Amino acid sequence: MLESAGTLRGQLQRGLGRAARRAADRPGAGEYVYDCIRRDPRWDRQCEARGLYYARLMVDLELPVWPVAEHLADPSDHADGDEWRVRLALEVLGHLVRLSRREAAVPLRRYAEEGAHWFDALDELVELGDPRLAEGLDELVAARCDDGDLGLLVAGGANPVLESWAVRQPRIAEALARRREAGRPRRPVGAVPGGAERTDAELLELARRRDDGAIAAIFELGRRRTPALLDLAEELLPQRPSRFGGAVCRALREYGPEALPWARAWAAERGGCAFMGISMLARYGTRQDVPLLMEELREALEKQDWQGAAGPIEGLGRLRAGEAVPLLKTAWTESPYAFLRPRIVTALTRTAPHTAEAYTIEGLWDCQEGVRTEAARFAPLTQETRIRLQRLHHDDAEDPGVRAAAGARLAA
Repeated sequence: MLESAGTLRGQLQRGLGRAARRAADRPGAGEYVYDCIRRDPRWDRQCEARGLYYARLMVDLELPVWPVAEHLADPSDHADGDEWRVRLALEVLGHLVRLSRREAAVPLRRYAEEGAHWFDALDELVELGDPRLAEGLDELVAARCDDGDLGLLVAGGANPVLESWAVRQPRIAEALARRREAGRPRRPVGAVPGGAERTDAELLELARRRDDGAIAAIFELGRRRTPALLDLAEELLPQRPSRFGGAVCRALREYGPEALPWARAWAAERGGCAFMGISMLARYGTRQDVPLLMEELREALEKQDWQGAAGPIEGLGRLRAGEAVPLLKTAWTESPYAFLRPRIVTALTRTAPHTAEAYTIEGLWDCQEGVRTEAARFAPLTQETRIRLQRLHHDDAEDPGVRAAAGARLAA
């Protein structure tokens, strides 16, 4: 359970930069870090990053690796079947190795040999790209991995670990060969036969059939930006989620301001198309849409609908709506959805540059690479921020985009 955002523990759970800056001066911070790694406090585990954030804290606080190893070795690992229980810990160990804490490779390798979710540890070792850390594991890979597992393992392409394994294991070599073949350019597939010659009405009929050709018909309607697709959206989006409704949403992203009348109606009606309406207003709306976007953001924060807050935040930032600043500041601090913060910091820098300075400084320590990138671009240059930018720029464990932004800022 998340603690209050006013506490160090609650801030560490949310991955806030202010916690990383405060932790060294707070007794008990190390145990809070371990607790976060064990319990994985992410609101959306598929989108939010924490591995590098907690690994850096372990380095800064000089925390030993063994509590993370003990967590991985817990007997419940083979009993509860929860892959998320260990995945964050494996990511932390991988990042510790990248941060020159090579002793973290020992429990990572041991888990690959003995753990219930051994494939995740193997994948982490492959990503490290150091054949010395994975030496001898090729026999385990050949024995345990079927062709599907091997396909996932080699999905990233050429890698020193995989190449070293392939020398001794024909199946791994074959999987790499298949990966290289799959990466070659191919003719596009999925187009509607004679799509360019078909009328809007014919394409709409194809789209309503909901068969294999429906998706291609939907995208052709979107490419044309025809009003027929807006009519189809009113049919499909209020229904339960489906791949056809998802295709309509993706196709509608191609539409511009000409679709604003539909978007405003959908957003105001609060029906099944409301989410798409808000999304379109966020992209193309004008100042007249600020009150509606403000209302949507306020309701989303009250309901703790963090994903629903994303569209209004983007729109209010694009429109430079200064009246949104108090809500943006609340969302930054309170939301457990770290994936929302890159949008918030972008909106703050556009709507209130002076107010945003404190958030961009904090953002240099944030868990999300999107926040760190924006912070590297806009944080005021002080002695403290220059030192932080230098660390981000020279850190091999850092995201390439963050490193590039930090380097460009230092060179400016």
